[in-house]
Amino acid sequence: MQTRLLRSLLALLCLLAIPAPAASKPNVLFLFADDMRADSVAALGNPVVKTPTLDALANRGFVMRNAYCFGGNSAAVCTPSRNMLLSGNAFFRWKDFQPPQGAKGMLAPGDGPNWPLSMKDAGYETYHEGKRGNTAPLIQAKFEHNLYINENQDRTGGEPGKQIADDVTKFLKERKDPRPFFMYLAFGNPHDPRVAAQKYHDLYQRDQIPLPKNYLPQHPFDNGEMTIRDEALLPWPRTESAVRKELHEYYATITAMDFHMGRIIATLKELGQLDNTLILFSADQGIALGSHGLLGKQNLYDAGMKSPLIFAGPGIPHAASDALVYLLDIYPTVLDLVGAAKPAGIDGQSFRPVLTGSAKTVRNELFFAYRDVQRAWRDDRWKFIRYPQVNVTQLFDLQSDPDEMKNLADLPAHKPRVEQLLAKLKESQAKFTDTLPLTVPNPKPAKWTPPSAEELAKAKAAKKAEKK
Repeated sequence: MQTRLLRSLLALLCLLAIPAPAASKPNVLFLFADDMRADSVAALGNPVVKTPTLDALANRGFVMRNAYCFGGNSAAVCTPSRNMLLSGNAFFRWKDFQPPQGAKGMLAPGDGPNWPLSMKDAGYETYHEGKRGNTAPLIQAKFEHNLYINENQDRTGGEPGKQIADDVTKFLKERKDPRPFFMYLAFGNPHDPRVAAQKYHDLYQRDQIPLPKNYLPQHPFDNGEMTIRDEALLPWPRTESAVRKELHEYYATITAMDFHMGRIIATLKELGQLDNTLILFSADQGIALGSHGLLGKQNLYDAGMKSPLIFAGPGIPHAASDALVYLLDIYPTVLDLVGAAKPAGIDGQSFRPVLTGSAKTVRNELFFAYRDVQRAWRDDRWKFIRYPQVNVTQLFDLQSDPDEMKNLADLPAHKPRVEQLLAKLKESQAKFTDTLPLTVPNPKPAKWTPPSAEELAKAKAAKKAEKK
């Protein structure tokens, strides 16, 4: 009897000594668009655009309504944005950054903390596919699977997003690795050129597409980037019909991309992995497309810097938040969600407490920088933008003016607030080691006259000659 009991106790002790299997970590699928405004998803308030895949994510997931790109040290804002995303650091931290424009410092250093390496260290199989040249090669090389799309075919073949969906669905069906996966799918859409098949265009009536609420035919002053490539895609002033044509192509491209994103999610469901996959959707920044009389992303208005951001999957409640976050916060947030530690020395902050409901916010303010021509600051109410080269200041009350249309900076009643927020902006500059003066000795005239087609052609030719 005693022998039998002893054997039973020994068996029980052996069982207790065997560690319980760790809770399985979720897969992570990050769908990342290119030049997609925060208001370009139907479920996020756009009554026109057709995005059933993204709507389904938003309708079961968590929407961050104030997610922003930090800015850009290059007119090709996509590049610094994606480097900040994967490094978790603002571009001022990069060793190759050279003020004031930072033309040689668009890529994050590959020898510091980065998202693919952190996920691999956390036990993930890592996969990237997307457009070439937008992230430091040394960081891209940290992905175990690193694929590049044919950008021209992807953007002009009529089915934007198809190549990524084809490759990813094949990979998912054939993979044997027992580890959970981390997929960073960096779509090249809806960046121009935007060529979607006719079936996607037919979903929209061009003359019924509403213009942005803050549409203007022309920007009211020189913001420092008035003739950049993006802005030269349409003549000035921008007519309503021309902007509607741009929006028609934009929405058709988004709908096509949404369809192919849906194919990836359907494959996860088919393989029985959807319920254990954390799905994120965002974009590198927005794009003006008529807002404020602009077309591109070389501005610090919400139209240029604000991105959609959706989390959906295990442990993520269906809710929404107005908390202020940067895109570079996504990296440490995902690490937090999968139980991995945040690397030391990065600017990104986890907003997991917002997602779980234990905190309303993790940042009280945001700072933005674009080359040497624009700086901005915002909190939960006020947005302050400074244009040093032309001595222009903008102040917007985002509670009453979310579309940033009424500049209060020159009103005497707001002079104390302008001084207060200028001080806040300088504090933020110091925090990020930004040395750009907010005033210059001889500012240029703020008034701007659009160049003629001939003048624009000459300017382009001169720039090409300079590069040679």
